[in-house]
Amino acid sequence: MTALSSDESMPAGYEPSTGERWQVGGGPQGNADRQADRQAEWEDVLAATHVAFDVRLPDSDAGGFAGTVQRHRLGALHLVDCVCTPFAGQRSTSVMGGTGEDSIGLQMVIRGAERVFRSRTQQHVLEAGAVGMWDGSRAVGVEVVEPFTKRTLIFPKEMVHAVSPRFADVESLPWLAERPGTRLLVRYVNALAAELPGLDERTATAAADVVLELLRAVVEPELPQARTARREALRARARRYVRANLTDQALGPESIARALSVSLRTLHAVFEDTDESVAALVRRARLARCREDLAEPTAGSITEIAFRWGFSDATHFSHAFKREYGMAPRDVRRAATGGVRATARIGK
Repeated sequence: MTALSSDESMPAGYEPSTGERWQVGGGPQGNADRQADRQAEWEDVLAATHVAFDVRLPDSDAGGFAGTVQRHRLGALHLVDCVCTPFAGQRSTSVMGGTGEDSIGLQMVIRGAERVFRSRTQQHVLEAGAVGMWDGSRAVGVEVVEPFTKRTLIFPKEMVHAVSPRFADVESLPWLAERPGTRLLVRYVNALAAELPGLDERTATAAADVVLELLRAVVEPELPQARTARREALRARARRYVRANLTDQALGPESIARALSVSLRTLHAVFEDTDESVAALVRRARLARCREDLAEPTAGSITEIAFRWGFSDATHFSHAFKREYGMAPRDVRRAATGGVRATARIGK
């Protein structure tokens, strides 16, 4: 890894935190092997400091990719500063499973722009001044579209839920830039970053408690109330249980209701105002995991993949897959293996 010169990347008045430091790049990309090395290095840095991503660096970039991350511990929290040039990243089920899934991040964009994809139809462009939150247990895509500087406070999820249990009840976390109190929260975090080198452990822990209280004051008015919150909380619990138990062939409305200690009627009722039933939720989640594995030539045969993710009949799986995606499982597998063969021929 080579050093990133960050002097020109930091806007006026921005004070980076001290502490642990990671650096990648800073020079021409060179050959394909060198680009692959940098890509792997940046993936390692993101996994160590934020959450894991599959990274894609620009194909042609005369200056080469460069990124630096600095992390400082603040009690049980981490304050993380990141400066980087453009890249794209995808956080899907293939890279999940690390400790980052137990984290919630408060992200403040200081310079540049980043596009965030939370689904095929939901995306946001975050520019300087944007403040938002992310949940490490959720899939997301990102694309840094111009040189980018951000500051993130990373909290253990259980700590946030202890301060505000309603955080656990929502499916998507809010954007905060226009919320009353957000400017105070941001100013406090930035002042805290400047003071961190001189804080002892007890003072740093107290400061972390203040951050949590400010965050609760900013976010809680945006969270759903009463009956709506309870219904959303139960739906969120059901979805989490489904994601964690897709390999169980017995997974279905009855087993989910038992696991969540609710009646079958109650479980069905909370999904009445959504666009899917409980059974459809399970089927779509299984099909999505199958599609991911089908696109990976080394993930096994079509039948093995179907059985792996809870389908007990290969024919039923094939029909359900085609109804959902408009193509047969073998078409996805053929496209994946065709790309591998094409790559092999090019290599020769």
